[in-house]
Amino acid sequence: MAGNHALDTPHENPNDSSIEMALQPLLPLKQLPNELTSASIHSLTIFFCFVTLLLFVLNQTKTSRNKKSDLPPSPPKLPIIGNLHQLGTLPHRSFHSLSRKYGPLMFLQLGQTPTLVVSSFDMAKEIYKTHDVAFSNKPQTTAVKIIMYGCMDVAFAPYGEEWRQKRKICVLELLSMKRVRSFQSIREEEVVLMLDGIREACAGKSSCINLTEMLIETSNNIMSRCVLGRKYDTADDTRISFGELGRKMMKHLATFTVGDFFPSLGWIDFLTGQIAEFKATFSALDAFFDELIAERKRTKRNINGQSDNKDFVDILLQIQEGGKHDFQLAQNDVKAILMDIFAGGSDTTSTLLEWVFAALLKNPDTMKKVQEEVRRVVGHKSEVDENDLNQMNYLRCVVKETLRLYPPAPLLIPRETLSDVKVKGFDIPSKTRVFVNAWAIQRDPEIWDRPEEFVPERFEKQAEVDFRGNYFQLIPFGSGRRGCIGISFALASTEYMLANLLYWFDWKLPETESGVDMSEIWGLTVIKKVPLHLQPTLRSFGSKP
Repeated sequence: MAGNHALDTPHENPNDSSIEMALQPLLPLKQLPNELTSASIHSLTIFFCFVTLLLFVLNQTKTSRNKKSDLPPSPPKLPIIGNLHQLGTLPHRSFHSLSRKYGPLMFLQLGQTPTLVVSSFDMAKEIYKTHDVAFSNKPQTTAVKIIMYGCMDVAFAPYGEEWRQKRKICVLELLSMKRVRSFQSIREEEVVLMLDGIREACAGKSSCINLTEMLIETSNNIMSRCVLGRKYDTADDTRISFGELGRKMMKHLATFTVGDFFPSLGWIDFLTGQIAEFKATFSALDAFFDELIAERKRTKRNINGQSDNKDFVDILLQIQEGGKHDFQLAQNDVKAILMDIFAGGSDTTSTLLEWVFAALLKNPDTMKKVQEEVRRVVGHKSEVDENDLNQMNYLRCVVKETLRLYPPAPLLIPRETLSDVKVKGFDIPSKTRVFVNAWAIQRDPEIWDRPEEFVPERFEKQAEVDFRGNYFQLIPFGSGRRGCIGISFALASTEYMLANLLYWFDWKLPETESGVDMSEIWGLTVIKKVPLHLQPTLRSFGSKP
């Protein structure tokens, strides 16, 4: 058994959160022009007081109506904002702390938005299996509606026949195992470039590298080539790079506006400039995809040629022109699906690998064990072959254990109830936003032995437990009909990059570092607050791949 240490990730006390945190979306109002804060201050004050009073009355009316229903347990609420002040900077930890007192099925009022928080595997099973259809809708936030063409994508689209047809196209044509294998050469080429960069660093005066940055660059390059056919990592004289646009998109999709919590105050988002910012990013992305598609059609790339040479743009255009499926894709459908894939896949691989390395550095015995497996399987070959991965069972246990402790999206993508539904005797109203706290479920001491420790060996004994939504104690990618459909695509890059990094290099912290900082930053994915700066040492045998 590898020597393991409890992962000392800092914990957040939700009681430390302030009302100001809850009202953070309102802070940009401070940046309004001076004329609005001087000449019109009296009128604005009266207006805001009126709106506040109106919201209070509406909230009291809704609360009175809800009291007639048998809702799940709920923490005490404040007037108007409800439980918003209890979100904290790391909502998955705040919700976990609250659920210890109020139970695994907890009802919150986030502004005007009724919210259900699920924190146990048996309740997750109720949501994802017993009542999957009732919980199959997705909330449409302000940013999602703007950036995803009014939710014409797959991840955020309303539940219905159109969503089913688009999902079918993605599953069969874009994200199948056959398609994943067709991109093997791209993964190999980009990983070789990454390894070359690390070797150059090893030969330089300072052998310390920013591994986080390298992981992001490599995973984004793989994604860009598979989806768009080439890398778009540099800017020209007139516009920012696609990579920068992608980062802005990810930031926006993780942003909640005033209107998302208080629909009747959505106009404030225009005053703060958030709507304009979302639209500017959308316009730039939309123009990029329009130009890409027009160029592809203009050059008449041979999309009817060998399947192995097709990227996602080729495939979607072929479907659009050939009418292969029952659903006819419009150009906005194509662009929304492309945006979807970038939003879902650009961060997942690099974030997961960053947490893998952080956990391995804190558990050197585990690092040694997984390196020994990788090097034994590969031997003294000049390269790691993707077929070698099938024999690396412990490496897969390491990935699985990382997903257990550090799911990329701890609260998964929220869902929304299609209608009123009763769960375990509790009434859940229609249009309730639903967060399943995978982070809490996967650290539940009633399910897991030593839940806070990094112990990949647990999955050697429980090899049947997978993370594809069949076992509700391990659901880092969700479950049910709205679960993630790109798992195989993301894991192919993750396992291959990890095996190469462990085969060719030994890793340690720089001498100036006393330990690995495991602090988190909340976003569309939860990343490490402090990037990984590591010192690699090239192995003394083997030849360059």
